[in-house]
Amino acid sequence: MIFLDGVGIGNEDFQFNPFFKYGFRTFTEIFGGIPTLKNQTLKNKNAFLFPTDARLCIEGLPQSGTGQTSIFCGMNAPKYVGKHFGPYPYSTLIPIIKEENIFKNFISLGKKAFFANAYPKIFFDYLKSGRSRLSATSLSCKLSGMKLNSSTDVRKGNALTAEITNERWNDKLGYKLKVLKPKTAARRLLRIAERNSFTLYEYFLTDHLGHGRYDGDAQSTLQILDEFLFTVISDLGKEMTLIICSDHGNLEDLSIKTHTLNPALTISAGKYAEELFFMIKDLSQIKPAIMKIFE
Repeated sequence: MIFLDGVGIGNEDFQFNPFFKYGFRTFTEIFGGIPTLKNQTLKNKNAFLFPTDARLCIEGLPQSGTGQTSIFCGMNAPKYVGKHFGPYPYSTLIPIIKEENIFKNFISLGKKAFFANAYPKIFFDYLKSGRSRLSATSLSCKLSGMKLNSSTDVRKGNALTAEITNERWNDKLGYKLKVLKPKTAARRLLRIAERNSFTLYEYFLTDHLGHGRYDGDAQSTLQILDEFLFTVISDLGKEMTLIICSDHGNLEDLSIKTHTLNPALTISAGKYAEELFFMIKDLSQIKPAIMKIFE
């Protein structure tokens, strides 16, 4: 699974939809076009691009805390809380995350689950300080007793930074990591996935771009993500299944700096792509669909 924070399906808009403004090879070359609200579903022989409902019958703009909990725990989190909530999970969701997160489900089945992201030293210092506001992904790992990767794992080729190439870790955090080409990072992720039953990689710069709080160049950032995703899909092994999903819309409409009511983007590819396509209609169905193919 590749989780993209804040990516929805929007309008055909060459000014404010960056997929039209800058182009996105993953869409055009694999699916023959860019998804829009008028054409939300695109298909290839073994890959499907489709909308997933992020609103879950609750008024208001979908948020990351409840959206991600819905994805990783297979529940309607905003309905449980009574509202959309974010960026971190609502307090009453934490016991559910502890028991129902997808990592724990795989581990309880005796299967290997792995979170491919690495964290910088500043994050581990944050944990040591006793503070505990964590995203749904890192919280799921922590509550499941899973090891969180560090820069050492990146250097050994066993993890990826959340920005794919390592450049921002070097520029902003003072690391001296080898800068990876997006293709190289994608193939590293595929090698990691071959060793596990379930592997998750999380990318959040898409949401930062949508909120206008990212200090990097939007076009080059999207080009890196595009090459990364294109390589993952193109080089996917015959026995592997890939799902790319998001928690809410945001990036697809840069005319505003808030989330959107648009459907979240979802892509399935590989062995069980068609099954996932037919089983997933909203965020709460993603985890059950993934577990279903392991029955």
